[in-house]
Amino acid sequence: AEREAWAPRRQIVGECRLSMLMFAHLASAAFIASRSALLPTPATHPSAAATAGTRACVASAPRRGGEAVMAGMPLPAGSLVALATPMTSTGEVDIATLRELLRWHKAEGTDGVVILGTTGEASTLTSAEKEEVMAATREEVGGEMAILVGTGTISTEATIAATKQAKLFGADAALVVTPYYVKPSQAGLVAHFTRIADAVELPIVLYNVPGRTGVDMSVETTVALSRHPRICGLKDATGDNTRAAPMRAVCGDDFRLYSGEDAAAREYVLQGGDGVISVTANVAPAAVAAVMASGRAGDAAAALAADGPLMALHRDLFCEANPIPVKWALHKMGRMGEGVAAPARASLASP
Repeated sequence: AEREAWAPRRQIVGECRLSMLMFAHLASAAFIASRSALLPTPATHPSAAATAGTRACVASAPRRGGEAVMAGMPLPAGSLVALATPMTSTGEVDIATLRELLRWHKAEGTDGVVILGTTGEASTLTSAEKEEVMAATREEVGGEMAILVGTGTISTEATIAATKQAKLFGADAALVVTPYYVKPSQAGLVAHFTRIADAVELPIVLYNVPGRTGVDMSVETTVALSRHPRICGLKDATGDNTRAAPMRAVCGDDFRLYSGEDAAAREYVLQGGDGVISVTANVAPAAVAAVMASGRAGDAAAALAADGPLMALHRDLFCEANPIPVKWALHKMGRMGEGVAAPARASLASP
């Protein structure tokens, strides 16, 4: 009898909680929109105004202004692999093995490939090695899988140069990390990314990874930058999934939102994200693609069923600094040699 008496109250409490959550979401989106309006934005820049109403993410499909502006593949939803760069035991890039990896990912259903990022150890490669990686990737999967190239550096001018080079080698987009070590202000981040997007006719995906760079690009800054027609997406490696829904509400459906945290990616997509730029996909590409497909379909139960067996893998692939564990796993799978670039190479001998 006591349980029956409480039943209506529990229903009322549940309805109140749901209403509060909906209100919080709408209020958060409105707050972000109002705050981002106070930041300097690319929309007021003369070169951005000239292309206002178009975004370079989509190659042949119409978007906000109904005009397509770029050749190349559109940014995909789903699973994009943050590809590890195969190396020999002495640290030289192994191009033949890279080609085999790319063909494997294509067969396994990976939606896109990110080369020369953190997992790809780009900061340790020479310019010639980077060119080899870009050329081989374009030859193997160009026009079949979207190719994103990591071009971000500590310097705005160096990043512009690297992004121009990526465009010459056939990249579909550039992944540009926030400048590391210098810890720029939010206004500094807006100026940095706006200059890059103005300078290079290539779609830009912002990369926010405060755990590595020491600076967290705020939601308001991301929204301000999303107004630039060439800034087409975000890799969010903050681990804060509460950012996804408000940014989706304000930035619109044609701004790609990718999780950069494998363990949080399923929930990120269920909250409104488009997919993941994944380390785990290096070793389990079909499984990660299945998680993303279920999440994008809004099937939380199926996404959990697919992701559950991967949770230990998500954890263990970060037991040491990335990419040491994932390269060890790929070596054990027979997918690449044991090479890791210095100085991380010394960690392979650690207990």
